[in-house]
Amino acid sequence: MTAIELNAQIWRNMAEIADDEPLMQKLANYLQKLVKAKKAEDPTLMTKEEFLARVDEAKKGESYAMNPDETLTDFLKRHGYEI
Repeated sequence: MTAIELNAQIWRNMAEIADDEPLMQKLANYLQKLVKAKKAEDPTLMTKEEFLARVDEAKKGESYAMNPDETLTDFLKRHGYEI
């Protein structure tokens, strides 16, 4: 079965249970488990909240700024990198 066919089948099946709240809750719970399993396979995946928390944590650390009219090469050399 192709991805397009699977997608269509999933939407048809969801339409069948859309008016049944308990079944929709079961579906939501199952999907959440699948997403967690997928995330466990790929440690680079993160939620928006996790991403923003990492950004906030990074802001606490040391940072550098390029000088006006400075090239990237000059910037890297200024910080001890040989190019």
